[in-house]
Amino acid sequence: MTFPSDLLRHAHALADAAAAQSMAWFRQPLDIITKADESPVTLADRAAETAMREILGRALPADGIYGEEHGATQLDAGRIWVLDPIDGTRSFITGSPLWGTLIGVLEGGRVTLGMVDMPVLGERWVGQAGLGATRNGLAVRASACTAIDQARIVTTSPDIFNAADWQAFDALSRRCAMRRFGGDCYGYAQLAGGTIDLVVETGLQPYDYLGPAGLIEAAGGVVTDWQGQPLGLQSDGRVVAAATPELHRQALAALAV
Repeated sequence: MTFPSDLLRHAHALADAAAAQSMAWFRQPLDIITKADESPVTLADRAAETAMREILGRALPADGIYGEEHGATQLDAGRIWVLDPIDGTRSFITGSPLWGTLIGVLEGGRVTLGMVDMPVLGERWVGQAGLGATRNGLAVRASACTAIDQARIVTTSPDIFNAADWQAFDALSRRCAMRRFGGDCYGYAQLAGGTIDLVVETGLQPYDYLGPAGLIEAAGGVVTDWQGQPLGLQSDGRVVAAATPELHRQALAALAV
């Protein structure tokens, strides 16, 4: 049997290995390749995920892996590691520090561990189901915000939305106390830490949202798709993360208009 402490130890090892690769390439000349979905990938992404997979292959060979760069293996396994070696590749390419490594552990279709590691900032955010959330080992918790007009909302970029989704987001966000753009995965960490109250995005993949979902839920927040359904490997990529159930319900209602 693998205990929660063992999973966390393995997750730290994966994040350390990814950071060793990605930081070696950060702010260095890079060969950039455009993937089929038109998002950029670098040698650093691929090297970081390879290092993570090698660790899992040695330590937990029966576990499945769902990774951004090297695909999915053993998705019928009882436990699946969902890996994004560099979330925010555009930030990485342009020298911004707001990129991170995302790790999610799915067991029985539920995220039991989520990690957002920010190597340049030196911040490692961890959430474990039933055990709470931490930043560098110190407890964090989502805010107590329950009203849209008091909420601080963030999304990565207007460019990620189609026209209809942007109209819904724009209307919601203009009702908020503050809206911010940018930050990639760091917005989810900020929500877990209580300094952001809402994150609304679309066009995401499981490796973009499952690690952050585990962190936010452990910090007391709520994360679903735009229909209020739990996130999983088959979700449509539209995500609403909120600090409280009340704020989450209001955001869903606003997006549905």
